[in-house]
Amino acid sequence: GGSVKAGKMPEGEKTRQCKQEEERRQKEEEREGLIEFYGSYQELFQFFCSNTTIHGAIRLVCSKKNKMKTAFWSVLFFLTFGLMYWQFGILYREYFSYPVNLNLNLNSDRLTFPAVTLCTLNPYRYSAIRKKLDELDQITHQTLLDLYDYNMSLARSDWSTLSTQKRSSRSLLHHVQRHPLRRQKRDNLVNLPENSPSVDKNDWKIGFVLCSENNKDCFHQAYSSGVDAVREWYSFHYINILAQMPDAKALDESDFENFIYACRFNEATCDKANYTHFHHPLYGNCYTFNDNSSSLWTSSLPGINNGLSLVVRTEQNDFIPLLSTVTGARVMVHDQNEPAFMDDGGFNVRPGIETSISMRKEMTVRLGGSYSDCTEDGSDVPVQNLYSSRYTEQVCIRSCFQLNMVERCGCAYYFYPLPDRAEYCDYTKHVAWGYCYYKLLAEFKADVLGCFHKCRKPCKMTEYQLSAGYSRWPSAVSEDWVFYMLSQQNKYNITSKRNGVAKVNIFFEEWNYKTNGESPAFTVVTLLSQLGNQWSLWFGSSVLSVMELAELILDFIAITFILALRWFRSRQQLSPPGPPPNSHDNSAFQDEAPGLSPPHHFTVKAVVTMLPSYNSLEPRGLSRDGDMGHE
Repeated sequence: GGSVKAGKMPEGEKTRQCKQEEERRQKEEEREGLIEFYGSYQELFQFFCSNTTIHGAIRLVCSKKNKMKTAFWSVLFFLTFGLMYWQFGILYREYFSYPVNLNLNLNSDRLTFPAVTLCTLNPYRYSAIRKKLDELDQITHQTLLDLYDYNMSLARSDWSTLSTQKRSSRSLLHHVQRHPLRRQKRDNLVNLPENSPSVDKNDWKIGFVLCSENNKDCFHQAYSSGVDAVREWYSFHYINILAQMPDAKALDESDFENFIYACRFNEATCDKANYTHFHHPLYGNCYTFNDNSSSLWTSSLPGINNGLSLVVRTEQNDFIPLLSTVTGARVMVHDQNEPAFMDDGGFNVRPGIETSISMRKEMTVRLGGSYSDCTEDGSDVPVQNLYSSRYTEQVCIRSCFQLNMVERCGCAYYFYPLPDRAEYCDYTKHVAWGYCYYKLLAEFKADVLGCFHKCRKPCKMTEYQLSAGYSRWPSAVSEDWVFYMLSQQNKYNITSKRNGVAKVNIFFEEWNYKTNGESPAFTVVTLLSQLGNQWSLWFGSSVLSVMELAELILDFIAITFILALRWFRSRQQLSPPGPPPNSHDNSAFQDEAPGLSPPHHFTVKAVVTMLPSYNSLEPRGLSRDGDMGHE
């Protein structure tokens, strides 16, 4: 009886302990409320759908008692999300395609006059190579006589027969015989014998054969036109003669006064400081005006009187008829610090004609970087610039071909600049360079070399749109006094006056010039605006709604992480169940005190097993009633 009384607790003390325990648990719950998290995915999505500002989400909660409506709104909600992000993908794809807008501007300012290159169209018989050219002409004369029965008149009448001359194995005749000009039957007449009466001379193609050094492989260069074949064959040997010159200055025989009879710009006379000279293998002596960057010409007004006016001699004196088949002059307009590629942008001036060329300047500025593949200065192009000028696409393409020529053929093509530690092709040193050149040229045109892909357009370039007008000059009523004045001033004395001179006028057509620029069509601001428009269209929400969606995603990730962590810990702490070492057994306790009255047993049970809940005090009332009954 005494042990039972000792375990009995006064009601006041018991109530006080229960209150303290409840307050302690409430404080713990308040502290845990600061970091309270969702207990399941259902709670997370229910809270989000009930409180988000995204339209339509609340319908998933309000209609949860109607499964059909819930399914309908769920499908509609996620379908809308899918359509919106599909539109987002289209916007991102357009943004990363880097589109541009073309801006057209008209500017009015003093215009810098472009560079103008004028060539004689008369390959000259320079004294350094005159003897070899005469020899080549004699060989060509005999070739045309054999092929076409044509007796060509030569410049030198005292030339002796080739058969009487002794020549070494390295003479010009030896190399010409290695690359002879010959005829071959057309494809549809290959099977017919050469002496067949159905085969006419017009049914033959003419060309020449270029073979490799060991003669195992040959390249047939054939032409349907005999004129083209003869010119190409003659040019091939002519280039070899030029390449044998040790110093290019030996070909510098400029005769400016004998070609340019009059030169005026802005009504002022030109002088030697306004032009530079260079030699072109096919177009002869060339003169570039206004190429000096220190003192460039400028035009303050448009019109024919405010440009460049030239009177040039077009008579071919001591010319090479097999290279030059036209008479006149060749002119090209280009920007300063750019080489004059006469084959690409030049055009011919007719003799006895006044040619008036009006210009319109046009500048193009492209966006670089991700917007286009243009280059600023060519430094990022994998091709060495062989020209002493700034980067242009044509400069790069020709440099690319020349570098491939040196690598593949072991020598450089005479028409292009010479790379370092290289020499020009000459069949006295490089026997099969012609075979290698024509093979490489075919690959170049088919872009097998990749030059057209490597060479990119410059981001900034200037072009001149030209239009020409023609009139007879001098006129029939004025030609007498004009030719008389030219003869007095320039010692002009030729037999055919009409075909001996020409006049060229080059001027700006208008004071304005056009600038074509590019600007980004889809910037970051435009992208954000378009994304916001799509978000508002499909959900009618704002930036904060996007943050709510981001919060939902983060909470989902956090719940997944917490649940996975709890599952992992529970697997680690899982062990067989067993009684704790100091636990009490109620049945043993009951056996030790079988004589205890029911009230005493109730009191022990209340103290040991019955604990008050967090939110109710009912057990306390029940205990109080039990104690009162016991008393």
